[in-house]
Amino acid sequence: MTVLRLLSRTKLYWGLIAIFLIGVLFSPETSSGKNIFLSYGNLLDVLRQVSITGLIATGMTAVIITGGIDLSVGSLMAICSVVCAMLLTVAGGTPAAAMGLPMAALVALLVGAAVARFLFANAEKSRGGAEKARDLPLDRTRGVVIPLAVGIALAGLLLWYLLPQMNAKFGVLGVLIVVPCVGLCFGAINGIIIVAGRLQPFIVTLAMMVTALGIARLTAGQNNAVLPVYTGSNAVAEFDTLRSLVFGVVPMPGLFFIAAIALYAAVLRFTPFGRYVYAIGGNEEAARLSGIEADKVKIATYAVAGLLAGIAAVLYVAQYRQGKPDAGAGLELDAIAAVVIGGTSLMGGRGSMAGTFCGVLIFGLLSNILQLHNINSNLQLVFKGLIIIGTVLVQERNLADFLSFMRRPASRPAQKDASGRQRTSQETVVKKIGGNANETP
Repeated sequence: MTVLRLLSRTKLYWGLIAIFLIGVLFSPETSSGKNIFLSYGNLLDVLRQVSITGLIATGMTAVIITGGIDLSVGSLMAICSVVCAMLLTVAGGTPAAAMGLPMAALVALLVGAAVARFLFANAEKSRGGAEKARDLPLDRTRGVVIPLAVGIALAGLLLWYLLPQMNAKFGVLGVLIVVPCVGLCFGAINGIIIVAGRLQPFIVTLAMMVTALGIARLTAGQNNAVLPVYTGSNAVAEFDTLRSLVFGVVPMPGLFFIAAIALYAAVLRFTPFGRYVYAIGGNEEAARLSGIEADKVKIATYAVAGLLAGIAAVLYVAQYRQGKPDAGAGLELDAIAAVVIGGTSLMGGRGSMAGTFCGVLIFGLLSNILQLHNINSNLQLVFKGLIIIGTVLVQERNLADFLSFMRRPASRPAQKDASGRQRTSQETVVKKIGGNANETP
């Protein structure tokens, strides 16, 4: 029993190992007999290719654990890619700068105020004792005035750093600050509408998906389907750092993905915020009754999903040397599929970042295997769909029910009376209990 339980808990890792072994055994070989799938360059390409989807899936995991869904992350990545490309290549007061700088200042103000208030609250808790931690209010000075002053100061410092770049062209650090802030603001808007309007996340994020796509096209301009980024020409040469190999070993996008998923995994596992996320997904009403501020937690998960979409957009621009309004088309579906393959329940309350990491790698390895064998791209989509369905059946432990349903015999033929006429279901029941179907009570 212990062995079976261990196998059940680690089945996702066995699936990843199985996909990897299939890739090794059925890989084509070079003219010198080397296994292409196992080559270091190929494995690096897999990590590079899954990094963007992996960042989106990382933010999606927490959203789904709370019982929500975010269909807008692909469009958010698209609008962030347009903002990034425009900041890098166009100087002056562009629509990207007009959108990005105020959002970055707003985020800096809120983060500075929140951190200051958090520090004051924890200092007060340490004085009052843990049993009174939730009941200790802050006075106006420490609860409002000082945090607001800290936030304004931080926003002012950020603008002091960013405004000179607007007159020239933004550098690497500038876009890494501004673009994720744009994604965070749009993600926070999703969360605010969901909790304030008591609307279904599916509807809100679907509306945001369409809205963000329109904003991305308006920002890029009617004549700019693609905004090319040529480092060393119309953009700073240092931007190539984001697509290089770190110490010649790990691609920079892969490093961002691994760092983001490791950090978010630690937050979900070791912090009260993580426990609140699982509690809300398990039973939101019970979480509210226990004192958890469910609305704030849900807004934070959507905001972080938007933040990670912004980081993915910067890496997309660095990798593909362009920003475009449809850059993230369909990416939200790949992210959801990776999260579900990783064992996160769409009903909420169950899932892990380790599972999402495995799901992203399974998806990436599968795509790589099919590409190495020159499988038609449309057929690849069919294979992926079938694997997603099969994986979800196994994860939800419904595979046995599905197979038993498929083996279920066909319904019995209608019974006939002595004259050869088929009996109705009512006549059959009455016959069995010895009555007359034509009798009325």
